[in-house]
Amino acid sequence: MKCIIVDDEPLARKGIKMLADKTQGLELLGEFGNAESASLFLDGNEVDLVFLDIQMPGTNGIEFAKTIGNKTLVIFTTAYAEYALDSYEVDAVDYLVKPVSLLRFQRAVAKAKNYAELLSAEVKNRLETVEDGYIFIKADRKIIRIYFTDILFIEGLKDYVIIHTPEQKIVALISLKAINSQLPAGIFFRVNKSYIVNTQHISSLNNNDIQIGRHEIPIGNTYRNEFFERFVSGKLLN
Repeated sequence: MKCIIVDDEPLARKGIKMLADKTQGLELLGEFGNAESASLFLDGNEVDLVFLDIQMPGTNGIEFAKTIGNKTLVIFTTAYAEYALDSYEVDAVDYLVKPVSLLRFQRAVAKAKNYAELLSAEVKNRLETVEDGYIFIKADRKIIRIYFTDILFIEGLKDYVIIHTPEQKIVALISLKAINSQLPAGIFFRVNKSYIVNTQHISSLNNNDIQIGRHEIPIGNTYRNEFFERFVSGKLLN
């Protein structure tokens, strides 16, 4: 994957570069100290992945990420954990808090590679139709039936959604908002800007996160109260 680093701190850029050099499959094209210079580079070059700081002079990382094209993925690298929820609003692949370990860095890169492969698949999947109890998805030159009960959660990424089931991940060329309108509201709930969960698959939760299998999904501030009122309050035994 062709990547760039955008961070106003030279030492931070050096640290990310060292991690990138130790990670297979990454080709570092450049390093930039601000969003403006990085934007000029992106205009004339094909970049698969951006390692992006958030707090920078001028345009901050969140605002800059909103301007990055759909074909380029973003991994945030920041010293501030409190921006994690904001990263979901711009479909970031991952959120790394400095100092970043090599293992954590490589996990994020592996996730980005997986998403890139899904998004660049020859067949662009899309939601075809909705019936009682299931939806049809066009994929791999055939129409696949997916039962609502098999959907663990749905993840928004750029102009696509990734439907996670116990057996597979299915990519559809449709917005998270559009697919959310087709799902039964009594089962599914959008818990932040980037995720819809099947509440029947929630194994545990706290005030901030939902656990579905090995996946931990954050609950956005604007969605929290309604989620707890609809799906938790009436069933909670003290």
